[in-house]
Amino acid sequence: MPIIATPVSFIQRRITYEEAAWPSQFGYCASAICFFCKGAGAPSRVSSCGAPCCLGFRSQLRDFSPQTDNLGNLWVSFGNGSPHRLLVTPVDEPGYLVSDITPEGFLRVQRLPQAAPNPVFDTLHFAQPVWVMTRSGKKVPGVFAGLSVHLQPARVNPPKMNHPDEMYVDIGATSAADVRAAGVDVLDPIAIQRRWIPVGSSGDVGPATGDRFGCTALLQLLERIKDSKAKGTTTVAFVTQQWTGGRGLNRLLEEIKADEMIFVGRVAATGKGPTKSSAPVLVPGDGILLAVEDASAPLKGFSAEIKAIADADGERLTLVNASPPRMAGYAKPNAFPERFAQLEIPTLWPVTPGESISWNDRGNLERLLEAYLQIPKPASRRGEGAGGRDVTETSVLQVLVEAYGASGHEENVRKAVLSRLDARLQKRVETDPAGNLILHLGDEKREGKTPRIAFVAHMDEIGYEVKKIEDDGRLLVSVLGGGYQEYFLGHVALVHKADGTATGGALELPAGWDQPGFEWPHGPRSMDEPVQVYVGTHSAKETEQLGIKVGDWVTIPKEYRSLLGKRANARSFDDRVGCAALIEAVRALGPDLPGRDVTFIWSTEEEVGLKGAAAAAERMAKEGHAPDFVFAIDTFVSSDSPLESKRIADAEIGKGFVVRAVDNSNITSREYVDRVVNLARDNGIRAQYGVTGGGNDGAVFTRYGSVNIPLGWPLRYSHSPGEVIDTRDLDALSKIISVLAKSW
Repeated sequence: MPIIATPVSFIQRRITYEEAAWPSQFGYCASAICFFCKGAGAPSRVSSCGAPCCLGFRSQLRDFSPQTDNLGNLWVSFGNGSPHRLLVTPVDEPGYLVSDITPEGFLRVQRLPQAAPNPVFDTLHFAQPVWVMTRSGKKVPGVFAGLSVHLQPARVNPPKMNHPDEMYVDIGATSAADVRAAGVDVLDPIAIQRRWIPVGSSGDVGPATGDRFGCTALLQLLERIKDSKAKGTTTVAFVTQQWTGGRGLNRLLEEIKADEMIFVGRVAATGKGPTKSSAPVLVPGDGILLAVEDASAPLKGFSAEIKAIADADGERLTLVNASPPRMAGYAKPNAFPERFAQLEIPTLWPVTPGESISWNDRGNLERLLEAYLQIPKPASRRGEGAGGRDVTETSVLQVLVEAYGASGHEENVRKAVLSRLDARLQKRVETDPAGNLILHLGDEKREGKTPRIAFVAHMDEIGYEVKKIEDDGRLLVSVLGGGYQEYFLGHVALVHKADGTATGGALELPAGWDQPGFEWPHGPRSMDEPVQVYVGTHSAKETEQLGIKVGDWVTIPKEYRSLLGKRANARSFDDRVGCAALIEAVRALGPDLPGRDVTFIWSTEEEVGLKGAAAAAERMAKEGHAPDFVFAIDTFVSSDSPLESKRIADAEIGKGFVVRAVDNSNITSREYVDRVVNLARDNGIRAQYGVTGGGNDGAVFTRYGSVNIPLGWPLRYSHSPGEVIDTRDLDALSKIISVLAKSW
């Protein structure tokens, strides 16, 4: 369903991706709901929330006989005597937990930590797929609710989508009882769905990368610690609750009295040393960061020794101004050892879903720690990368949803549609000059009152187009279609290239996103402004070497996910549900439809101005075959959401298809609305009707005399990664299409 009309040229391709190995190793954990198993004496709330997440990670340390404590810290020690070295990294990340369950089955949430890590943290979670981790260890899929962009022009003071007071998680439940039957309850942690994707030739982009590089480095270190030549005792520790005041770290320092300590993780930058304007901007690929109180002062003590080790080993290391790790709360903080150092690596867009790091920086950090422990250099290092994910295509809808196809370049979607049609019908399908797929059924031997009918659903989806490769390697892209930019900026992206492959990136956030008081820009043009995409490069030449060119196009990744009952989540249900409904109807009708004249159209470029449908309508009119009735099969954007006003679009998901009687492009006579609804009821098909926003492909047929009767299905959170449907509505929609084709 289009929001704006913008000329566009996309190259449509498909990529499969793997949720990287880190989630399976570390689990998803909100701060203070950490993933280490607790002892029998631990508080039941922490134990029941934390234990399901810990098993994969803890199993990796089983051979080292790890020790734990009441807060879930985990550590292993090697050697004996002095000096006692302590290497520490946090394991938690910011997130949410279930704080309440509404009677309608939505989850309310509390953020942990209670203070937002940055001004856009909450905003970037709206309309995003998430996982809810239950006490039994099951991951329940869901989405954060978000505003449907089509409905907002008609509203006064809609939610700003920037605070937990406006946050609801939708797992597909219809009641609180449904939620609890799924094993979900208050205190269960919630984390955004993981998508770690390679960026450029040597990096990762995805949620919590800055909270995981330390874990990765220390786990890698443990694999070779037996080769250490360092004298004394070495303890490697993984601490909990760092985001909520460093409680785990404070507890560990009470337990272990080390002579020297290295903290590996995020550091708290300060304003000491060089002014902000003179300080270098450090980005992934710039090496290891050594945090000190004043980077402009001469280096001394333990930090100077770490710098000397890095220099001797050939590791690039830069000094940055930072405070020691925070330990705040009711308990008195323990002192750090006098010999104390902090190590980090550069990240872009920290604590956002699009956070990015460099594999080389992470590898150099691992090597520096090995050199510190006098572990010889290995003959070779393990390669980095991400594998593919096998997609089990279980339904027509899943196949269509997981095919990428932006406006003007729907080739893979065309292939997916054709592959699901009967072989006899495939030969009868025509691809017209606009790229539409057109299938005609019937012998055109109509009786006098039998109308000519057309059904049309669009194949394209929203995205961005590359307009320029900047000198620094970033991509300048323009918006294709309409949607809230906060659903996409600050998130992982895919750049689809002309050769059919895709490379990872991140859609950059607006200027000032990390400054206090930042509010997301809204207004008539806010969704149309060009944005940049980071692809892990630092020059135009590097970007071109990745095979990226002007005219390539960008989307965010997507995946079909089943929710509770018959409900599902995916981006681009608009309008792949409509495409699937046409396929299912054609299957039910078969290749012959005597006495009828019915055309099925899978159209292109709807999101940028109904272009494919307009071309088909003009051609049919010129050939003398303009339909008497056109049924545009597209989304009924629904207000069936706790964030929306029920004044319009009040059609519930799961209650049947919807006659889209009034929208921004069309008004359908009540006579025809009632005829469709009565026909549905006579055939035992659940039907609804109402008023919504947006436009539809049928609108371009009316100039040629066609009556437009748009049909749809209720959709929550339109034009977002969090779109939710009930598949029973798809069934109802395909059935009414079959009935109309035979008897309208």
